[in-house]
Amino acid sequence: MLVDDREDNLMSLESVLEPDGYRFVKAGSGRQVLKHLLTDFDFALILMDVQMPNLNGFETASLIYERDRLRHIPIIFITANNYGEENLFKGYRAGAVDYIYKPVNPELLRVKVGVFVDLYRKNQRLIAQEQKLVAINRNLELEINERKASEEKVTDLNKQLLENISRLETANKDLDLFAFMASHDLQAPLRKIRMFSDRLLASSENQFSKEGKLYLSRIQEVSKRMQDLINDILRFSKIAVEKQSFEEVDLNGVVAEVLSEMEPVIREKNAQIELDPLPVLPASTVLMGPLFSNLISNALKYGKKGEVRVRIRYEEGPVQSTGNGKETEVRYGRIYIEDNGIGFDQKYAEQIFDMFRRLHSNAEYEGTGIGLALCKKIVEMHHGYISALGKPGEGAVFIVSLPLSAPQKESIGKNDEISGNTTNN
Repeated sequence: MLVDDREDNLMSLESVLEPDGYRFVKAGSGRQVLKHLLTDFDFALILMDVQMPNLNGFETASLIYERDRLRHIPIIFITANNYGEENLFKGYRAGAVDYIYKPVNPELLRVKVGVFVDLYRKNQRLIAQEQKLVAINRNLELEINERKASEEKVTDLNKQLLENISRLETANKDLDLFAFMASHDLQAPLRKIRMFSDRLLASSENQFSKEGKLYLSRIQEVSKRMQDLINDILRFSKIAVEKQSFEEVDLNGVVAEVLSEMEPVIREKNAQIELDPLPVLPASTVLMGPLFSNLISNALKYGKKGEVRVRIRYEEGPVQSTGNGKETEVRYGRIYIEDNGIGFDQKYAEQIFDMFRRLHSNAEYEGTGIGLALCKKIVEMHHGYISALGKPGEGAVFIVSLPLSAPQKESIGKNDEISGNTTNN
């Protein structure tokens, strides 16, 4: 801002400074200066004459610096008089940062103005940088607070999850124990029902009408079916309750023993069994028998009538990550049990491993709906996988993937179960 009560002095100052590209606001009195500063206070410098009517330069400077928002504006007094040290001190006390004496030296004026303008620009950059840093700090504080809140929420959720897992494990143990005990206690009355119905039918066969004999035979059939169901539930529950240990198991021997036990059924169905060499791997000897017994009997049961064919083959799978949060890799062996039976729609490939899930009625095929669920539980207790592929009328393939090396835990039991859905006979 240029301040002088004489227009020629203002024009002289402007002509000297104009080549440097400055923008000017001119005032002819102290009152005009104050009026300008009411609306605009972003000035790099004020060049002000001391001798002005009404309000001189010193008085105007004092009034300017009474306002906090204007105290950052430097003032250079322009004067034709040397006031002596006392008056110079008065000017500095009023707010002056420097003096320029008339006649004005153009080069000195430009240098002094350039210094203050440069300081102003640097100060503006610092202010802008400070505002940016304040905004960044504010955003960081918000982000830190949000992250802390998120971490607290995750911690709470993890705590709830652990509590839920603990409750579920306890509930599963109680359910397994209950199923085992209930199934065991149901055996005695069921045996009596079958025993007394057999005796009644044998001792009083001639005393019953045809309809009465039919009813008795129905009682025996239903009792047998219930007996099979209880046995399967017991077997399923026993696996979850009892602890099994790993050892090197030759699956060739296991399958050979299973086929030997099934020889009457194989002969009855005139089934062709094709068996490829199988691996030796760490497993529970007790559980491998039921696993292959259920899968092979399932293949025989649903095989094509008159030409049942079952193939059991093996291939070594690729190395896979265990996915348990550690960088452990395991190679799996895959055993395929293929049949040429009735097959199934692939949309049921996961459901068939659910407990009591059957795709066919008892009138078509006998079964309790537990066999494949039992297979799934056994495979998962060995840290393996089981899946099925099928197509209606074109047979089915059950794929069992088991680790070829022992897991870190050398035993399996109810605490090692892996929950999930799969299927049943």
